[in-house]
Amino acid sequence: MDLKKVTVIVPCRNEEKFIEKVINNLLSQTYPRDKLEILFVDGLSEDRTREIIKAYAQKYSFIKLIDNPYKFVPQAMNIGINNATGDIIIRMDAHSEYPNDYIEKLVTYLEKLKADNVGGIWINTPPTNSLKAKAIALALSSKFGVGNALYRLGELREPSEVDTVPFGCYKKEIFSKIGLYDEDLIRNQDDELNARLRKYGGKIFLVPDVKIKYFTRDSWTKLFKMFYQYGYFKPLVNLKLGQITTWRQLIPPLFVIVLIISLLLSFLFKKALFIFVILSLFYFTFNLLVSLLLSFSSRNLKLLPFLIISFFLIHFSYGLGYLKGILDFIILKKHLKKKLEVELTR
Repeated sequence: MDLKKVTVIVPCRNEEKFIEKVINNLLSQTYPRDKLEILFVDGLSEDRTREIIKAYAQKYSFIKLIDNPYKFVPQAMNIGINNATGDIIIRMDAHSEYPNDYIEKLVTYLEKLKADNVGGIWINTPPTNSLKAKAIALALSSKFGVGNALYRLGELREPSEVDTVPFGCYKKEIFSKIGLYDEDLIRNQDDELNARLRKYGGKIFLVPDVKIKYFTRDSWTKLFKMFYQYGYFKPLVNLKLGQITTWRQLIPPLFVIVLIISLLLSFLFKKALFIFVILSLFYFTFNLLVSLLLSFSSRNLKLLPFLIISFFLIHFSYGLGYLKGILDFIILKKHLKKKLEVELTR
């Protein structure tokens, strides 16, 4: 079989701690190097990331460093795609570790399944041994934490057609049909692109045989910020697609708005205080039960308080971000004003 050329695109910025491991991971791939192109699209890193990449690029001609003056992931992916010479595009992340046959398997399944995009399962891995980091990784592998995101849960036993996959392995030709990554979306850009792909009749498969060790956030501040951004950009994704992709996404913002409004009104009305107390008790009781089960299954009861806090931060930050996204994108149309400002400065 005539192997197709693959372009791997790695968006990165200030990844000094992880980048060398990712490069060595890529160099150990079983896919033939003469059919491989690796593009590190760097958002003007201020640490040693660029220096490390340049050192490898001098040794290996198929490794290249490209500047991303915009600094964000969707722009990095579009710069990479526009510079790619491969027939297949694979997005890879600096915060992950991949099996040696990762590229080979994705390319094989892309052809075998006659798919337009394939991806693997995330194995959520704590970057440190702290209880906080372990709890965050467990919370991100739980349905209570992330809903029905199959690639995070690892429940499939065979390749299955899905709505989205992490990172992704695409036929390059599809980008000329559906367009590039939406640069308005700092988060959720993969979800929007894959929804657009499915709208055009494309097929996306999750392959449980392909596993990615994904290093989760190790602090509550980073966790809060990440899920706030996920929630914030979700209304914009829905607006662009003309539909709400899943109704489950509405639960966190509804929870947050009822919680906040009932708390504020509780100073004036006793019934509002009652609603606030009942909702809080119901949520934290369920949170406690799930956290207890996870602590027991992990054989470490010390994780319990860290899990409770992690779950709350995931749900509250996502819901808060979602409400802010509704305000900014649905009501104030800030994304359109931004485009207008760009046009006026040209």
